Amino acid sequence: MTDIFAMDNKRYNIGLDAGSTTLKLVATDGNGNIVYSDYQRHYADISGTLQSSLVRMREKMGDVEVSFCATGSAGMGISERFGLPFIQEVVAATRVVEVKYPETKTLIDIGGEDSKMIFFNQDMQPDIRMNGNCAGGTGAFIDQMAAILSVDVSEMSHLALNAQTTYPIASRCGVFSKTDIQNLIALNVSRENIAASIFNAVITQVISALSHGCDIKPKIFLCGGPFAFIPVLKQILMEKLSVSESDIILDPNASVIPSWGASLSIPENSESLPIETYIKIFSEKKEKIKLNRSDLEPLFKNETSYHNWVAEKESDKIEKIEIENLESDICYVGIDSGSTTTKVVAMDEQERIFFTFYKKNGGRPLETVKEGLSILQAKAEENGKNLRVKAGCSTGYGEELIKTAFNLNYGMVETIAHYTAACKMNPNVSFILDIGGQDMKAIFVENGAINRLEINEACSSGCGSFIDSFASSLKCPISEFVECACKSQNPADLGTRCTVFMNSKVKQCLREGTSLADISAGLAYSVVKNCLYKVLKLKNMDELGNHIVLQGGTMRNKAVVRAFECSTGKKVSVSNFPELMGAYGAALFSKKRVSSHPEEAMDFSLQELSELKDYTSEPFRCVGCENNCQILKNTFANGKTYYSGNKCEKVYTNKGEKIRTAFNLSLNKAEMAFKSNANNIVKEPILTLGIPRVLNMYENYPFWYTLFSQCGINVVKSSRSTFQMYENGLSSVMADNICFPAKLVHGHILNLVEKKVDRIFFPYVVFEAMEKNANNSFNCPIVSGYSDVIKSSINTKAKYDIPLDAPIINFKERDLLRKACQLYISQLVKERYDEEQFQNAFQKAIEAQNTYTRSLHDKANDILEKARKENRFVILLAGRPYHNDSLIQHKVSEIITSFGVDVITEDLIRYDEEELENTHIIPQWSYMNRIMKAAQWTANTEENVHFIQITSFGCGPDAFIIDEVNDILKQGGKNLTLLKVDDVNNAGSLRLRIRSLIESLKFKTEEQQSKARQQFKTTPAFTEQDRHRKILCSHFSEFHSPFLPPVFKIMGYELENLPPSDAESAKLGLKYANNEVCYPATLVVGDCIRAIESGRYKKEEICFAITQTGGQCRATNYIALIKKALVAAGYGDIPVISISIMNTINSQPGFTPDVKKIALITLYALYYGDALSKMYYAAAVREKELGSAAKLKEKYLKKGVEAVYEKNAKKLLQYLKEAALAFDEIVEEKNVPRIGIVGEIFIKYNSFGHQHIVDWLVKEGIEPVIPSLNEFFLQYFPNAKFNEKNFLEEKQSFMTKLLTMFGKKIVHSVEKKINKASAHFRYYEDMTNIEEEAEKASKIVSLAAQFGEGWLIPAEIASFAERGINAAISLQPFGCIANHVISKGIEKKIKDIYPNMNLLFLDFDGGVSEVNVLNRLHFIAKAAKNNLQKERK
Repeated sequence: MTDIFAMDNKRYNIGLDAGSTTLKLVATDGNGNIVYSDYQRHYADISGTLQSSLVRMREKMGDVEVSFCATGSAGMGISERFGLPFIQEVVAATRVVEVKYPETKTLIDIGGEDSKMIFFNQDMQPDIRMNGNCAGGTGAFIDQMAAILSVDVSEMSHLALNAQTTYPIASRCGVFSKTDIQNLIALNVSRENIAASIFNAVITQVISALSHGCDIKPKIFLCGGPFAFIPVLKQILMEKLSVSESDIILDPNASVIPSWGASLSIPENSESLPIETYIKIFSEKKEKIKLNRSDLEPLFKNETSYHNWVAEKESDKIEKIEIENLESDICYVGIDSGSTTTKVVAMDEQERIFFTFYKKNGGRPLETVKEGLSILQAKAEENGKNLRVKAGCSTGYGEELIKTAFNLNYGMVETIAHYTAACKMNPNVSFILDIGGQDMKAIFVENGAINRLEINEACSSGCGSFIDSFASSLKCPISEFVECACKSQNPADLGTRCTVFMNSKVKQCLREGTSLADISAGLAYSVVKNCLYKVLKLKNMDELGNHIVLQGGTMRNKAVVRAFECSTGKKVSVSNFPELMGAYGAALFSKKRVSSHPEEAMDFSLQELSELKDYTSEPFRCVGCENNCQILKNTFANGKTYYSGNKCEKVYTNKGEKIRTAFNLSLNKAEMAFKSNANNIVKEPILTLGIPRVLNMYENYPFWYTLFSQCGINVVKSSRSTFQMYENGLSSVMADNICFPAKLVHGHILNLVEKKVDRIFFPYVVFEAMEKNANNSFNCPIVSGYSDVIKSSINTKAKYDIPLDAPIINFKERDLLRKACQLYISQLVKERYDEEQFQNAFQKAIEAQNTYTRSLHDKANDILEKARKENRFVILLAGRPYHNDSLIQHKVSEIITSFGVDVITEDLIRYDEEELENTHIIPQWSYMNRIMKAAQWTANTEENVHFIQITSFGCGPDAFIIDEVNDILKQGGKNLTLLKVDDVNNAGSLRLRIRSLIESLKFKTEEQQSKARQQFKTTPAFTEQDRHRKILCSHFSEFHSPFLPPVFKIMGYELENLPPSDAESAKLGLKYANNEVCYPATLVVGDCIRAIESGRYKKEEICFAITQTGGQCRATNYIALIKKALVAAGYGDIPVISISIMNTINSQPGFTPDVKKIALITLYALYYGDALSKMYYAAAVREKELGSAAKLKEKYLKKGVEAVYEKNAKKLLQYLKEAALAFDEIVEEKNVPRIGIVGEIFIKYNSFGHQHIVDWLVKEGIEPVIPSLNEFFLQYFPNAKFNEKNFLEEKQSFMTKLLTMFGKKIVHSVEKKINKASAHFRYYEDMTNIEEEAEKASKIVSLAAQFGEGWLIPAEIASFAERGINAAISLQPFGCIANHVISKGIEKKIKDIYPNMNLLFLDFDGGVSEVNVLNRLHFIAKAAKNNLQKERK
C-alpha cells in the first residue's frame, strides 16, 4: 500500500464514522497520530452534525486541506451522496490494530447497534464476526435499559458499581430484556442490582453472539463508545474471560477506532480540499434527494380533516368531577403498577373520576405509588375533604407487591381490569385493544362476555415504549413527534418487525432523506400492523365487530389511533383517560366487589393508605431446587411479607389463601424421563458413556439407558439444567437466533466433560417412533443434526480427548433401529460384544420405552378422570418433550398448578387412533403431529379442558403449526394460549397470560363456546374438470423458471410463471401468512394473492402450484400456507397443486403428469440453465462493452425455451455451444475477485429474495460463483446409498437399483455433453461431481443432513476452497432451521479445515434493510479484492 504517512504537515486525513446513533470524526497527521477528534450523537441529522463537527475543527486548526474516508452504517449513505471513499468499519478497525497494536489477538467492538469480534492469527489475518440483525449487546441496548431506569448511562454505570448481586437478563434482544427488567422492578429489586445485571447481560451477549466457538485470546483490544465511557463493562468482561488488566488494551481513543482506521486507510495521493469547501459541499447537497411514494395513505388529507376528527374523538368521555364538588367522603382507589409507569385513579360512589396520577416509575414502584397517594391526600386536605377509602384494588406488573405493601383488599389481573373499564365506557363493546408501554392486550367480546383474549408474546414492537424510544433517538419530544405524524403526506413503510429491525429501516429512510413526519407516521402504522397481523393475525377486520375501544398510554398518540382506523376501515372510541383505564377498571372492580361483599370493606383514611413506612429487603438464595433463585424477602410495617425473585411458589409463596394442590404431569414427566432403574446398575462397566439431558433425550432416554446398561456400559447423564450451565456453554453457540433448547445443549455437553465420561452419546435421530395416522415422524433439523454443530463448535475429541458419538438412528422402523444399535454397540465395545446380550438388551430397551410412554398416557387419563368428577379446569400443556425441562419452560407448569389447575401433557393422545382432520398442515414432524392431535382432542372435548402451547423463540416448525393449532381449537369454540419461551426469565408475563386465560374462562358460557365454533374451510382438490385451468407458479430463478411453461406444455398443461416477487408480494405475504414463517413462504403466498388482485386472471380459470419435497424442511408445508391464505383472502375456490416427483402429499386426482415424456428434455433444460448462469456471471464482470453479457443471456434463454418447446435436446446443445462462443468473444482476459454463493435454494437463486446482492457483486467487479441447481436434485444418488447403508431406509430392490444406475448413467451423459458444449467459453468451469461433493461434505457434517439444502452447503463451500475461492456468502431466510445446522452451525469446522475461507452469513426477511445487508457486503467484497491483490504480488 502507498505510504500513508508521507504527507505535508498542513494536510490531514479525516476518518468519518457515521454510525447508527453517533458521528465520530478523527483527523490524523503524517505519522497516523490523532490531532483532532469529535464524538457526537447525530439524532438522525447526519449532515448537520458533520458540518458542525467540521466547523469546530476549522476553528481549532484553521482552514487546512483534508482528505476524507467514510465508514459506518450511515457513513455508507454519506459516501454515496457526496462521492467520498468508503471503507467497511470492521476493516477500518482492523487497520488501527495492524498499524498501532500488532500484538492484538482479539478485537471486541461494541457499537451503537452492532458489535464485532475479530480474531487475528499469527500473520495478522483477521477472522471477523459481526452480530446478526439483533442489537442485543450494543450501545442502543444499554440506552434503552437506562431509559427504563430513568437514569443516564453514566449514572447507571455508577449504580452497577454498588451492586450486591446480579439477575439473569436476556440481552439477545432489547425488547425481551425489558420484560425481565420490568419484572425485577415489579419485584422491588434494587436499581443497583438491576444495573449490574444489565451490563452483565451485555457482555454475556457479546461473547455468546460473536465468539462462535473460538477462544478469546489476549491481548484483547477493546473499542466502541460503551467500552470507552462505561468502565464497568471492562471489569465484567475481564471477570467473564478470567483475564487480567495486562491482557486488555483500551486505547484512550477507544470510542473513535473505526474513524481512526478510516483515516489511516487514505492513500497518499488522495484528493484534498480545504475544510471550508467540504462544509459547503455537505450543506449544498443536503436536500437533493428524490423520495419514492409509499403505499400507505396519509393519516389525514388536510388540516381541516384532522381538526374535525379530533373534535369527533372528544365526544367519548368518562365522567369527571372536581374533588371540591364531591358529595360524599367515600371513595374507591385503583392502582395500575405497570411495566414503565404507575397510574392511580380515585372515583366516587357515582364512579366519577376525581383524581388521577400518572408517572414513570423509574424502577421504584412502591415509592411512585406512595407519591401518587400522598398527592391525593394533599389535594383532599387542601379542599377540606376527609376521604375514606372503602375499597382499593391493584393491577399490572406490580399488582401483588402493591397490594401487599399498601394493604389493599383486592388485586386483579390487568386484562380483566381493562375489560371492566371498557364495558363502563361502552356496554356494547365488541373489541378492546390496550397498548401499554411494554405489552399489548386484545380482548374480543361477544354477548357481553370475553370470547377471546390475546397478549403479545414478548415483543414490544407494537407498544408505547417502541415509539418513545424512536422519538428520543431522533431528539424529538414525543408530543411534536406525534403532531408531525398527523401532517405526513407520505408515511414511510417500516414493516412490522421488532425495534431493532426497525432501527435499520429508519436508518435507511434517513439515508434516503425521508422526513421526520413520514417516519413518525410510518411508525404509527407499524404499531397497528404489528397488532393486526403479528399478534392478532387478522385476515378479516369484521372479527373486530363495530364497537371498538382503544386504550392504554399509546392511545394518547393520535397518529396510532388514526392509523388503526385507516388500516381497519373501522371507527373507534378512545376515552379522555386512555392511559388510566387499567387503574379505573381496578377501582370499578373494587366498588362492585365490596358492594356484594360488604364484610371485605377497608374503610381506611387516605393518610393510612398512603403511608409506606420503612420496610426491609433481605436477599437470599432458595435451595428448593437446582435453579437456586435469588429471593428478596420484603417485610412491610403492616406485618405482611412479599417474596420476589422466585420462579415458583413451592417454597416461598405470596398466596395467603389455601389453594388446592394440583397435579403437574409436566414436572412428573421430566423426572420420569431420566429415572434410573436399580435393575440397570452396572457393576463392572466396559466404559462410561455420557448422555446429555437435552432435546429428544426427553423422549428416548429410557430406551438408551436400558440398552447401554444391559450391554455392560455405565450411563452418566448430565445434571439438571441451570442458568449457570447455560451461560457456561454460550461462547460456543453458533447462531444467535437459534432456539433456547439448542443453546442449552452446549452447557450440557460441557457438564459431561466435567464429569469425565469416556465418551459422549448424542445420536443423529432422523425419525422418531411412528404414531398412528401420521404422514411421517421426522425430527426437526435441529433435534436431528445438532451433534454436527457440537462437533464443530466444541469438538470434545480434540479439546478434551472425549469422543462424541452420533450414530444415525431411525425409531420409525424397529428392525432398522435394531441394526443401527447393533452396529454402534459392536463398534463401541469391540471384542467384548456379545450378540445374545445385545438382543436381550434391545428387547428390554423397547419394553422400557413402552412402559414409560404408556405410564405417561395412563397418568394423563387418571388426572383427567378425577377432574371430570370434580368438575374443575384442566390445562393440556402441549410442547416438545424437552419443554418439560423446568429451565426451558421457566416453570410454566408450576405457575399453572399454583392457580389450583391440573396440568396434563400431549401424552394423553399418544395411542389415539383418530386421524388429524380439517387441517391444512401436512403432519411431517413427530412432536408437532402430537401437538396438533392434542389440539384436535381438546377442541372436540366438552369438558373444562383448555389448551396452552409452549413454543421456543425461533422455533421453525411452530411458525407453521401455531396458526393451524389455533384454527383446530376454534373449530371447537376454544382458543390457543401461546407461551413463547427463551432464555428470558419472563415469569411475570407468562403468569399474566396464564392467569388471564383462567380468569377469562370464568366469563365464558357453554353457549358462547358453541357459538364461537368455526367451520373448517379449505381449497378444493384439483380434479379432471380442472385440467383446463392455467397453472400459476411463483417466479424462482431467471435461468430456470422460463423452462417450466414448455415442459408443462409437453405434458398437456398450461403453466405461467408469475412476475418476480416485489414489495407488494412481501406485504401481502405478511398479511396472509404468519409473520414468522420463512421468507420464501411469505413471498410465495404474497405472489399468489398479488396475482389474483391484479385483475389479470379469472378465478375459475386458474390454479396455483408449488413444489413439495416431503422431507424435514418446512418447504413441504408451503402448500398449506397457500391454501390458508387463499381461504382467508376470500379465494378459497381456487385449487392448489403440488409439483413433486416422488413425495406428493396433496389431493389432486386431475393432475397426473406423464413424467416419462419430459424427463430427458427437463434434464437438458436444467443443465442448460445452469451452464448459461455460469457463463453469464463469469462474463458480466469481464465484458468489454457494458450490457453485452445481459443481451446474450436474454438471447440464449429465449432460444433455449424454443428448443424445449420443440423437445429438441440437440438444438439445446447447439445453442449452448453458440452461447459459449459468443460469451467468449465479448470478454477480455481478466483476473477478478470471486465470491461463492450458497444457501437456501429459493433465496440463493431468487434476486428479490436476496435483495439483488448477486447483481451488486457484479457491479463491484466481483464474480459471483453460484453452484448449479442440478446438484440439489442429484443429491438423491449419494443420499439413497447413504440411507441404505446407515439403516434410514430399507434395502432397495434389484429393480430400483437398476433404475438408479440407469438414471445416473443418463445424467452423466447429459452432463458430459453440456460441459463439452460450454467449454468454448474460456472461463467456463465443469459441473461438479455429486459423489465427490458428498465425499467433501462428509468431512464436515453427517450425510444424514438431508434437510433443506442439506450437506450441499458445506460441500459447495469446500469445493470453493479447493478451487481457490476463499470467500463465500451463505444466504438464508431469517431463522432458517436447516441452516442453523448446515451453514452457521458448522462454520468453525469449515474454518478448521479451510483456514483461509472467509464466510458471511446473511439472513433475509421482509424486515431486513438494504443498509444492513450492504454494510456486511462491503466487508467481504473488500476482503476478496485485497486477497486478489496479494495473489498478484
